[in-house]
Amino acid sequence: MARPREFDEDRVLDAAMETFWRKGYEGTSAQDLVDATGLGRGSLYAAYANKQGIFEQALRRYHKRAQGHVDQLRESGSPVEHLRELMQGIVDADLGASEKRGCLATNSAIEVASRDPHIADLVRENFNILTRGIEETIRRGQDAGEIRSTTDAETLALFVFNAVQGLRVLTSTASAQDRGKLTTIIDQTLTALT
Repeated sequence: MARPREFDEDRVLDAAMETFWRKGYEGTSAQDLVDATGLGRGSLYAAYANKQGIFEQALRRYHKRAQGHVDQLRESGSPVEHLRELMQGIVDADLGASEKRGCLATNSAIEVASRDPHIADLVRENFNILTRGIEETIRRGQDAGEIRSTTDAETLALFVFNAVQGLRVLTSTASAQDRGKLTTIIDQTLTALT
């Protein structure tokens, strides 16, 4: 029988996720994970096998953030305004941060997924959570007459998701002076839906 873990797994995975998010997969050393989690190397590897095992669990943990975005999209109110809030929140998060991290799933797609099919699956899973939430929101907007229904919701969701990903990449190098350009992208994306 497996021995129960003698540490707060949520806290450890949050710390590992933040470390990978800040430093990237390649840039994160075993010592970085030890320092961030407060666990010894042996305890980390006993629980997660290796650095990739910790990374995979951190990505799964990150899925909760994507689900949090979907939960916000489901709140009552204007579907178009919820989509605006989603995109504006991405811009505000990185422009207001002292350390621009972007999106862990997007960063992982760029850094690791092309050479690791299992990581690619985890990244796709994260992307699918958000895309489905956007599609749901668009369907509600179409039902309410707020979003045009001449294009199917799935296609429009992929279009918005692409804009979301583009914003995540653009904000990683943007400065406060770029806020107007980024807001224009949001406005144009939403105009294309109505």
